[in-house]
Formats: sequence, structure tokens, C-alpha cells
Amino acid sequence: MVSMVGLSVAFVLVCGMALAKTSSRYADDGAKEKATAASSEPESPFACDRLALDPEARKRHFDEQGPALRSLRKMVRELPDGYEIQFPGDSKTIAMVTEWAAAERLCCPFFDIQMRMEREGGPVWLRLTGRKGTKDFIKADGASWIKPVS
Repeated sequence: MVSMVGLSVAFVLVCGMALAKTSSRYADDGAKEKATAASSEPESPFACDRLALDPEARKRHFDEQGPALRSLRKMVRELPDGYEIQFPGDSKTIAMVTEWAAAERLCCPFFDIQMRMEREGGPVWLRLTGRKGTKDFIKADGASWIKPVS
């Protein structure tokens, strides 16, 4: 004769396994939905859209800040998917890098842009990376940014 405790334990085990299987299926479906959504989002072309900036901002970004920041570069690191550029850690340079990055995000929306400031007044790093092809775009369009620092 099967005891009530034994039946209860068996019922709990069967229900628990069914619940785990169902939860796993929904978790997999959620991951698939996220992957599908990410892959169906339109990707901007690898091209600098200078018209994304108004004429005044365009002049400041390309004719003033770009050359000024290139002259301040201390080091360039090659990364698997882009580059990281080191600048002095003073407040003026940090403000310029920040403003430049905000404008760059508009004209080159395919970039992943990160800034990192080291402690104790250390240098600031600007990282430009992105999806496959981003590094090749930087090599072609931004060659003056990544050439060796002299």
C-alpha cells in the first residue's frame, strides 16, 4: 500500500520537474526574442554623417576639437574591435573629449564610445569600438587618430 506521504512526494517531484522544464522553455524563448529583436534592428551604415551636426557644431567638431584632440594624444591601443586613445587627465581635456564624443555619437552612430578616467588625476581614455567592420572603418576614415604618437 502506498502511503499518502509517498504520493505527496511523488506529486511534488513531478510538478517540480514540469515547472522547471516550462520555466526553462520560457527563459529560452526570452533569449530568442531578445536575439531576434537585436538582429532585426536597423544598423546605420559605416559612414560619417556630417549633416547630423548643425554647421556651427560641425565646424567645432571637425575643424577645432578633432585637430586639438589629435595633438593631445599620448598613446593609442589597438583593440580587437576598435581602438583606445589616451589623453591627459586635466579638466579642460576631459571636457573637450566629452563634448567631442557627444557630437561623434551623432555623426557616427555605429560607434560604441566609452570614456574612462583613471584615479589620482591620471589620464583619460577614449574607446571607439563597435560591431564587425568598425575597426576597418576607423583605419580608413580615422587614420590620423590611430597613427603612432610621436
